[in-house]
Amino acid sequence: MPPITKIAGRDLLFVMAAPAEFGPHLQARIDPLIIGIGPIEAAVHTATALTQLAHQDALPDLVVSLGSAGSARLDHCGLYQASHVAWRDIDASPLGFPKGKTPLVDLPEIVPLPHSIPGIESATLSTGSNIVSGAAYDEIAQDMVDMETFAVLRACMVAGVPLIALRGISDGKAELTGLHDWHEYLHIVDEKLGEAVDLLEKALDSGALNV
Repeated sequence: MPPITKIAGRDLLFVMAAPAEFGPHLQARIDPLIIGIGPIEAAVHTATALTQLAHQDALPDLVVSLGSAGSARLDHCGLYQASHVAWRDIDASPLGFPKGKTPLVDLPEIVPLPHSIPGIESATLSTGSNIVSGAAYDEIAQDMVDMETFAVLRACMVAGVPLIALRGISDGKAELTGLHDWHEYLHIVDEKLGEAVDLLEKALDSGALNV
């Protein structure tokens, strides 16, 4: 069964893309489901987990997507929660649909995430299948980029489970030159995500976050 973490009396499913992001601070607090890198892996593994839980009548009260993100405008190593999520890959404009709009699905190009944790700054998030670096940020309207959250959101929407997405900024101020540029600050991202989990627990316990 997918791992469920009980926090403040609620059942939470934490999802993360890669083991490299799951450092000692998070290890002391949660047991996440590793869903893989990129929107296809994220959608498949999140949807499968939620289906398995639904069959056991054990859907979580909340899914929390944790990990790193890139940004050319937000604070390096800052911690943010996604207020809105867009899918930057989808482009059906030759058929008359706006870029970013999924054809025949009743969703806006930028989908809001209505649940939030007090005390954590919000930012908009763009999900896609490419690593963004350097001048490529100029083409993206959102504040930060990742490769999984929109896919996780769609799986959650189908299952009827709310989502919160927390991201630490690991890169984006300089052109990426290799995997080491992503790994370099993940220990700081891990520490800040651990603190965010504590804020999540406080918000659930006090009723400031109602799920």
